Amino acid sequence: MSKKKKEKTVRNNFKSRRIHFTSLGCARNLVDTEIMLGIVLKAGFELIAEHEKADYLVVNTCGFLESARQEAVDILTELFDEKRKSAKVIVTGCMIQNHRQLLESQFPKIHAMLSAGSVEKILEAINGEEIDEEAQSYIQMGEVPRFQTTPNHYAYLKIAEGCRKRCSFCIIPKIKGPLQSKSNAQVLREFKALLSSGVKEVILIAQDLGDYGKDRKERQGLEALLKELLKVEGDYWLRLLYLYPDEITDELIAVIKSDSRLVPYLDMPIQHINNTVLKKMHRKTNRQHIISTITKLREEIPDIVIRTSLMVGFPGETEEQFEELVEFVNEYRLDNVGIFSYSREKESYSNQIDGHLSNEVKQARFKRLSEAQARVAAEKSNKLIGKKLEVVIEGYHPESNHLMIGRYYGQCPDVDGSVIINDCTKVHAFGERYLVEITDAIGYDLIGGVRESSSNVLKII
Repeated sequence: MSKKKKEKTVRNNFKSRRIHFTSLGCARNLVDTEIMLGIVLKAGFELIAEHEKADYLVVNTCGFLESARQEAVDILTELFDEKRKSAKVIVTGCMIQNHRQLLESQFPKIHAMLSAGSVEKILEAINGEEIDEEAQSYIQMGEVPRFQTTPNHYAYLKIAEGCRKRCSFCIIPKIKGPLQSKSNAQVLREFKALLSSGVKEVILIAQDLGDYGKDRKERQGLEALLKELLKVEGDYWLRLLYLYPDEITDELIAVIKSDSRLVPYLDMPIQHINNTVLKKMHRKTNRQHIISTITKLREEIPDIVIRTSLMVGFPGETEEQFEELVEFVNEYRLDNVGIFSYSREKESYSNQIDGHLSNEVKQARFKRLSEAQARVAAEKSNKLIGKKLEVVIEGYHPESNHLMIGRYYGQCPDVDGSVIINDCTKVHAFGERYLVEITDAIGYDLIGGVRESSSNVLKII
């Protein structure tokens, strides 16, 4: 049977089927879910919100941490309890690689399982066909259908899959495999498609953006890609997520400075600041380099907003090493910080390290570091009172239709604070940018009123 005829048969077989999706984990996982949605909708499926009415239920799992895996197990338990008797459950994503047997033992009636990197085979999984996990993943295959689940004005664009780093606490390389970068042409094609569909903020994501192209032996691959993307005309925001400090070059800083559409915002995971801990983590950087990178970014891009991730309770972390981390937070005053307690993962190298700390110690350190960062965040937010910010208005506040919610360039969707709009009489459309005067602040959140339509100048006045 020809490929064309086979695709037609598949669509006819599945037409009028009702399907429900649950997407867990990070934005990279969400992109995979959107790929699967695009494929099944193109094949004639009907997407429904009520899982009790679905013929097929797809759960795209995250397997990075025990808490994420437990969330997936809880959701699957609920779905099996509440689904229609004839409905079939398909489990996809990161849990499949290392926890397939666990899923099979707990949920023997799973219809099919599909690992991360093989999401374009969702129709075969639904049809109960044998899946060739060694075949090319969608990351290598060029254009693939996609159904956007984020609000119309922003979308994530995944430029690579896998990871070439080997952090001792992380199992992502074992889950996702080696680095696979999309071609520049493919990224550019997807970028233009998103803009053509009305997206006004494109968020580039990968496990580490700075490694883009290195699987092809390219140097400065990210810098070259950004220059290509910025050649595309239009009034959009381009945001960078997950850039390790060892990948932030002078050339990259120059590219960020060269075009205001590339927003001055970096998510730069550093995890710790003590050199001994960083070495145990197998991080390719040290305290001096991290601090010099932060200093250079602030000197070269004065309005830059820096987000990071910090980990407490890594095996062997002493009280003195933790104190060094607290002092760093107080002194270098990063804008947004995600704080995590070390999670012991059986497949990780750090699982074998001596000196694992008790949950009580980790929780106490988490609390203290969170309180220190909360004070920094409040002080930084208060300094914006009286300023006017360009804010994209995203919709009504979830607690009141008399308030609206938005973000300025220093706030990334889902992970940072918001701008709460209490004077929104001049707002005529969601997804558009307006000039907002900040009148108050609560922690990471800002409060203000719309003063006028945006002048499309990305800056703080």
